[in-house]
Amino acid sequence: MNQYDIIVIGSGINSLITASILGRAGKKVLVIENRNQMGGMASTEEFSPGFKCNLINDVVKWIDPRVLDKLRLKDHGLELIKPEIVRISLGDNNCQISFHQNPYDTAKSIANHSELDAKVWKDFTQYINKLAYFLEKLYEIIPPSIPNIGIKEVFNMRSMLSPIIKHGTRGLVDFARVAPMMMPELVDEWFENELLRAAIATAGIHHLSFGPFSSGTGYNLLHQHVYSKGIFHNAQFVKGGTSELANSIISSAEDANVEFWTNTKINSINIEKGGCTGVTLNDNKTIQSKIVVSGVDPKNTLIKLIGPASLNPNFQTQLNNIRYRGSTARIHFALNKLPKINGVSKDQMGTVFSIAPSIEYLERASDAVKYGKLSNNPYIEFTIPSVINNDFAPIGKHVLSATIQYAPYYLREQKWSSELNEKLKSNVLGVLEKKIPNFSSLIQSYSILSPLDLENQFGLTEGNLNHGEMTLDQFMFRRPTMTASNYKTPIENLYLCGPGTHPGGGIHGTNGVNAAKIILEK
Repeated sequence: MNQYDIIVIGSGINSLITASILGRAGKKVLVIENRNQMGGMASTEEFSPGFKCNLINDVVKWIDPRVLDKLRLKDHGLELIKPEIVRISLGDNNCQISFHQNPYDTAKSIANHSELDAKVWKDFTQYINKLAYFLEKLYEIIPPSIPNIGIKEVFNMRSMLSPIIKHGTRGLVDFARVAPMMMPELVDEWFENELLRAAIATAGIHHLSFGPFSSGTGYNLLHQHVYSKGIFHNAQFVKGGTSELANSIISSAEDANVEFWTNTKINSINIEKGGCTGVTLNDNKTIQSKIVVSGVDPKNTLIKLIGPASLNPNFQTQLNNIRYRGSTARIHFALNKLPKINGVSKDQMGTVFSIAPSIEYLERASDAVKYGKLSNNPYIEFTIPSVINNDFAPIGKHVLSATIQYAPYYLREQKWSSELNEKLKSNVLGVLEKKIPNFSSLIQSYSILSPLDLENQFGLTEGNLNHGEMTLDQFMFRRPTMTASNYKTPIENLYLCGPGTHPGGGIHGTNGVNAAKIILEK
């Protein structure tokens, strides 16, 4: 019978980080992955003969510095590409605004539309950076489990005072004011140009099911800019594809003798006398361990792999109340040549593009989720990753990867099907061809990942990339629930480390670092 100190379920970025840190601490660790490739949402695969794509994430917004330091990822092959232009926002009539690493260059682009907005741009980025710093410190702490706050938890919470000491109480007041804001409220205080206002608002709705006129989008905007060092819409590409981020962590973990099993499905997490004792695989093979850590979402971990019979009814109710509501889809296009984007030069192609001419456009697109329909004019972000990594496509050919927001998992009077996937593609092409003339004629093949596909292929409940919506009522000590907010579950020796825990979604690795810390303190 196999015996390990720790079993880690899933091989997403956070699972890999937790496994690597625990392995480096001398623990005997096994990572079990259902798919044939490790990395979870940081996966790069061939989707058509000769064409590769990053299945879900094309860019890395930020990586927790502790991950880079503890695991020495650069020594294990990680190379991040930081484009000078981090985003180009495409509006109507070939209007556009380019966002640069240098705020002065961004201001020059903004000045083409509004001199007044250009003058306050640097002040705005400094303001957002100050508020994001507050989150950086908040993200490093272990949230308390509300029913069990003791002296130790109170002591740990003292680190929340660091941002206040640095910036004064005004910093805290500003954070408390901005986090619950709607995007129009925030941009109303700063800017007049509608294209710029919409471009800023896209950061607030990133991977959410609701629109910019929703409370709490201010918090999501700040979340996107943690460790961004004042670069608005900060974006980094991984050389070789996003999977190379996962591969660098795997290499670090292998140095610590962590074992990896792929193509291995777990049937259940084993519970005896209220404590976790290991897992049982689909072939009925039992693997024993002192601790089990799950990187999959709370519902799949606790409801499906354990079952209600082993859960406290109150805790089960909390789990059932977690909102997921996925509304993001992906389409990858194999193209016979490099597309021509209106108003964009060839040397500007290596960045992120967004299509959002106005805040109203974004809000109308989000209405689709409310009514359980596909948006006819969805909000789209896209990249051409073959410009960054030339091995993604044959010579002379390219890949365009599009993220479609407001493609709801829950639909009224219809279900996700091949026919609906085609309808989604048609709607996307309708938007893209306004910016890329004759785009359809360039397409050799394509691959679609609907929210249902994301659920089926990656185990994402309701297709939600964040393992639960990023809202203020599912934040910090309420993520995923009040009794499991410190990475511990009510079941002894069972921990969570995925995006469903504090501080939420993204491939930044903070969840994994914090989970490993609390386990090593046991």
